[in-house]
Amino acid sequence: MNKFVWPVRVYYEDTDGGGVVYHANYLKFMERARTEWLRSLGFEQIALRNDPGVLFVVREVRLKYRKPACFDDALSVVTELSSSGRSLLEFGQTILRGEEILTEAKVEVVCVDAERFKPVAIPPVIREKLV
Repeated sequence: MNKFVWPVRVYYEDTDGGGVVYHANYLKFMERARTEWLRSLGFEQIALRNDPGVLFVVREVRLKYRKPACFDDALSVVTELSSSGRSLLEFGQTILRGEEILTEAKVEVVCVDAERFKPVAIPPVIREKLV
């Protein structure tokens, strides 16, 4: 499936005392990239919450840190939908500095009812765009 690339600049606030990106911030970078991927398909998460009444929530993340990112680095977050099920989306995400792989992740996201937080089928209007 298609790759979506989102640029990220590392700011001082993203780093620890040594100028290295704090480990939890890689998850923030990946979350932003998935949000922008969804937006690139024409969907705003606030609008999806209202109609058709769904949210996408992370169920599982597997991360592998290879090399650190540092203050002022220009990064790319590559997001690729690797598979989808009735309510599940599985992503491969990679954070790069140039061609250098810094972090790799497998992320499982589930479509849930916005009020009950129970898994529901991904709405057809969204599924059509995933092809």
